[in-house]
Amino acid sequence: MKQFLIEPVFGSKNWELADGFNIAFTNSALWMAITVVLLWAFVAGGMKRELVPGRWQMAVESFTGFIDDMLEANIGKEGRKYTPYIFSLFMFILFANLLGLMPIGVLGLHPFTFTSHFTVTGVLAVLSFSIVLIVGFWKHGIRFFTLFVPHGTPAPMVLPIALIEFFSFMIRPFSLGLRLFVAMMAGHVLLKVLSSFVIDGLNAGVGTSLIVAIPSFVLMIGISALEILVAGIQAYVFALLASLYINDAENLH
Repeated sequence: MKQFLIEPVFGSKNWELADGFNIAFTNSALWMAITVVLLWAFVAGGMKRELVPGRWQMAVESFTGFIDDMLEANIGKEGRKYTPYIFSLFMFILFANLLGLMPIGVLGLHPFTFTSHFTVTGVLAVLSFSIVLIVGFWKHGIRFFTLFVPHGTPAPMVLPIALIEFFSFMIRPFSLGLRLFVAMMAGHVLLKVLSSFVIDGLNAGVGTSLIVAIPSFVLMIGISALEILVAGIQAYVFALLASLYINDAENLH
């Protein structure tokens, strides 16, 4: 499980605050910074606004168009104003997931998938949930609470339905962050286990290599390809659910 440990990059000495809280720059923060820089470079490189778009500009415009269409389909015309946030959220998670799969270990570097930590995915989920609450109360005021009582609910069922809906609503940020965290962590643990089978099988001799190491290596290739797909799917699911939750705040569905 060492691949999930958060460790100071420059050491932890002289980084203590008065209450013993350590503010050292960690490997998690480092890879977040790398992700932000690469994402900024990707978007900046595609904003040339050429009359005949190049491949880079087409890639950026495809992603923004994809997010814009998703928001319009789920929220309506009002959803377009959330495109910058949902686009940033989607691309940040996508880049983070893919960077964690880069085979740069052969160069002596260890990629750190910070989306495999609930502290990170939880903050992204809480941020999205906060936008829902702010928009909901700003736009509808006290009427926002009608979200917990579906239209046409019989009077005797109003209270139990409202309690169920309220509990379901409040658990959204937890489930949103947990889904991404579990998917990324499980995939990396599986790859780590298979890689240990490969190494131990090779060290055990030719017979064990044929029985254990080679099949495990082939399975690793397949799992790695699947993880690339999961990286994109999880980023999409996170952005999609965030847009659906914002739709509730905008339209009280």
